[in-house]
Amino acid sequence: MCAVEKVRDRLRRTVAVLEASRVPYAVCCGHAVAVWVSRAGQGGVRNSTDVNNLLRRTDLDAAKTAMEAAGFVYRHAASIDMFLDGPGAKARDAVHAGFAAEKVRSECLLPAPDVTESEAGDSFRVLALEALVRMKLTSNRDKDRTHLRDFIDVGLIDATWPVRFAPELGARLQHILDTPDG
Repeated sequence: MCAVEKVRDRLRRTVAVLEASRVPYAVCCGHAVAVWVSRAGQGGVRNSTDVNNLLRRTDLDAAKTAMEAAGFVYRHAASIDMFLDGPGAKARDAVHAGFAAEKVRSECLLPAPDVTESEAGDSFRVLALEALVRMKLTSNRDKDRTHLRDFIDVGLIDATWPVRFAPELGARLQHILDTPDG
């Protein structure tokens, strides 16, 4: 199985476990970006090398029980909660769990969206576009800005969007709109 298929399989298995266990979640980061970009056209979709989900902290124990029953191994390392894809897996072979309505990093301006800011995709719950854009603007890493440029390239966000966000986030988005080549 190729690396891309292994990641997609890990995502499918994770979603199946969480849904069967009725643990609220929202797929975020690269896979969520891919869902939104694919809705606008297949040409701009990037592959993601990992699986990232938002969970409520209050649901972590239920998620641990369900994921461990499915063969995943819970680990908390370097301030990251993850489910390794089996006992011999490495962190790069994990499902990373971010916590809804909590800051991803202390320096982030805003907390991550809640899982209620999601919608059903074809195969899993995905963060709503505005919530995902807000999360990307809050994190503001190179890959987040690249994802935002992907949204711009396929017409999902445009010059009308900066006013939807707090001033600092709106300014970040405006800068990306003004400098499309980075």
